[in-house]
Amino acid sequence: MAGETLFVHFLGTAGALPTPLRNPSCIMIRRGSDTLLFDCGEGAQQQMMRLKTGFTVNAVFITHWHADHYLGIFGLIETMAFNGRAEPLTLYGPRGIDWFVNIIHQLTPKIPFQLTAVEVSDGDVMIFDGYSVAAFKTFHGMESVGYVLEEDMRPGRFDREGAIALGVKPGPLFGKLQRGSPVTIQKDGEEVTITPEMVMGERRRGRKVVYTGDTRPVKNQPDLLGDADLLIHEATFDEEEGRERAKEAWHSTAGEAGQVAALVKPKTLALVHFSSRYITAASHIRDAKEFFSGEIIAPNDLTTVEIPFSDE
Repeated sequence: MAGETLFVHFLGTAGALPTPLRNPSCIMIRRGSDTLLFDCGEGAQQQMMRLKTGFTVNAVFITHWHADHYLGIFGLIETMAFNGRAEPLTLYGPRGIDWFVNIIHQLTPKIPFQLTAVEVSDGDVMIFDGYSVAAFKTFHGMESVGYVLEEDMRPGRFDREGAIALGVKPGPLFGKLQRGSPVTIQKDGEEVTITPEMVMGERRRGRKVVYTGDTRPVKNQPDLLGDADLLIHEATFDEEEGRERAKEAWHSTAGEAGQVAALVKPKTLALVHFSSRYITAASHIRDAKEFFSGEIIAPNDLTTVEIPFSDE
């Protein structure tokens, strides 16, 4: 629905090894009353408590089967069960998700809610109320996917003065037109039908967030990834120390993340998944700026970014 808030919480921004200041990968997106997790490394529950988000997660999306991206799910499900959760929970992920959910059932045989596995691959789209989540192929030396959360198109702007000029009185009929329904009014002694197209501008795009997970730079689907409000791209290494290492380990450098951003043109590029060898991300931001002139952030754990509506 139009008007929903959209927050991105960076619960874990470390690479394979956690550090005193960074947890393994975990991104929480809260859209209105929906809460989605993208990857869930160990320690995710503590990060949720620190941000006071609660544990009411509606779905979990896993990018690939490296343990730093899913080990936190076991404890999270135990906590949900302990708290008496009754609502079903769906886990989405690449091939192996059925095996993973089966392992959870073996370790926790008395889960008091339905736990469902949904296998996803490149091009799959999951439809939710007011938005969708699409999976896209990534490149990490194993089966892996990234995800695009994109809202449905929004109604165009309502022409209040135009509606009044057509004879529609301010009040409930305005709302009906804005919701897409025609209205009938009396004008000059005759019934006249006013349709939404007569008083509404062109539909506007919703908000869009892209999360790559671990991967070499993703330049394969610029249309799908293009024009995001926020592109969250892994940047395990900086250019000086990590260019060759990134290729060997199927990761990206910050410069390569900047190149992706220059191609797909997000409003903001967020660099994540930093190797534990780096104390700060200053060199990563510097390297990304060599290629991308837009806003670049290297969020610390527990950073929250609100995605506003665009005027476009």
